[in-house]
Amino acid sequence: METFNNTYSLLMQYPIADQQEALKKLRLPFLPHQIGKLPKPTAKQTEDAKAPKWNGIKCTLCGAWHHPDVVHLDYVGHAAITDRLLDVDPFWFWEPLSLNESGLPCIDKDGGMWIRLTVCGMSRLGYGDAQGKTGGSATKECIGDALRNAAMRFGAALDLWHKGELHADTTVDKVEDVIDTQSPIMKVLSECNSKKELTSACKKYLDKNPSDREQVTAAYKLCLGLIEGAV
Repeated sequence: METFNNTYSLLMQYPIADQQEALKKLRLPFLPHQIGKLPKPTAKQTEDAKAPKWNGIKCTLCGAWHHPDVVHLDYVGHAAITDRLLDVDPFWFWEPLSLNESGLPCIDKDGGMWIRLTVCGMSRLGYGDAQGKTGGSATKECIGDALRNAAMRFGAALDLWHKGELHADTTVDKVEDVIDTQSPIMKVLSECNSKKELTSACKKYLDKNPSDREQVTAAYKLCLGLIEGAV
C-alpha cells in the first residue's frame, strides 16, 4: 500500500502547470466508437423478464437480450477509461482504501469498494460495486466501476454522467481555440458527410497517430457541429 508520504512525494514531482495541463486531457470528450450503450430496465421490465413466456429481444444497439422497451444510457467502459488514463499518465495507479484480514481489498457491507485513484500525482476517491453479483467477474466489475467513478472525479466522461447539458453555452469558437483548421485531421474530416463517416475517419487517423487524440477530438466536435447544422 502507498502511504500518504509516498503519495505526497509523487505529487511534488509534478510542477503545478504541467499537472494541470495533463489533467485537462482527462476531460476531453470521448469519441462515438468509445461510447457504449447500457440497457437500464425498469423494475417492472426486470420482473417481466422472469416470466415463463417472456418475449425478449436480441438488441441490435447493445447486443444484449432484454425487454423491447428498455431505455439505453451512454457509458464509457473500463477499457476506454484505462486507455484515457494511460494517455494522460502512463504511471497512474489505483489502490483500495482499506484491506481485509487476508490482505485483499476490503468490500463493505453493501458489496462495494472504495478506492484511491492517482493520476499525475493527484489522488481522488471513487466507489464501485457489482450490483449484487458474486464471483471473480463480479470483483473485476467492482474494480472497473470504481475506476470509472474515480475518473469521473477528474472529469473523465463527466458529460455522460450528467443528465442535462453541463456547458450549454459551449460554442464552436471554443473548439477552434484548440484545433488548427488547416491541420491534417481537419483536412481528412472535412471530406466526411455524416457522423458515421466522421467516426470511422477519426478511428483510422488515431490508429496511425495515437498522440494526436486532443486534436482529433476537437476536430471531430467541430466537424460534427457543421454536419448537424450547429454552426
